[in-house]
Amino acid sequence: MTTDKKIAAFFDIDGTLARTSLMIDHFLRLVKNEVIRENIWVNDIKPLYDEYNKRHLDYDNYLDAVTGVYTETLKGIKHDFIDYVAQQVIEQNADIVYTYTRSRIRWHKAQGHLTFFISGSPDFLVRHMAKKYDVTDFQGTIYHVNENDEFTGEYTKMWDSISKMSMMHSFDEIYGIDFKNSYAYGDTNGDISMLQFVGHPVVINPTKKLLEFIQSDEDLSSKIEIVVERKDVVYKLPPDVQTLDTATLL
Repeated sequence: MTTDKKIAAFFDIDGTLARTSLMIDHFLRLVKNEVIRENIWVNDIKPLYDEYNKRHLDYDNYLDAVTGVYTETLKGIKHDFIDYVAQQVIEQNADIVYTYTRSRIRWHKAQGHLTFFISGSPDFLVRHMAKKYDVTDFQGTIYHVNENDEFTGEYTKMWDSISKMSMMHSFDEIYGIDFKNSYAYGDTNGDISMLQFVGHPVVINPTKKLLEFIQSDEDLSSKIEIVVERKDVVYKLPPDVQTLDTATLL
């Protein structure tokens, strides 16, 4: 029996492909261009970023808090200008990525697989990143605009597991996807649904919370591939790894 279903690869971006935060890079460029006051970065965003960078703040909580300030800051600014700055950010940062993930995108394309970006990054950043890597389709967090093409301060998030699962179903309706033989790549708990739903899940530099979840899920741990990229070396780790110090290099 033949099927028209297609093999696909689903990629998160921040922390999975990109080694920097696209949203933070965009915010800083807006500060540099004096579109956003520097004191907003210094007082409202940087302390949160520093706490996350020190791993004192969970990634999901950090993203929720930063997105709130970021969204309020964009309120009233024209979409065209924000999109223009977004393009500059991608031109500067699109190649600052993990070698492993970039090579996997190339591999999937060579196999004729569909490739998708599903990211919590703003849609106007994800769109340019998707164009750079020539993926089949994409979805980022939607920042809504009004009839004057100005940001309203409202958004539809795409960094949580439920939203990403819903987006996978939407892509399936459009393209027809063979999830059993498809791939997903992520690094945080927001990617759990993507990882669970495919036959070949891969986590890249996973957070502790994601690693703990994998270890508690027998089905996921039986098929997961755990990858850590450090400098110019890629390590593959067993699902029961506790710390990098005790990990077994495969």
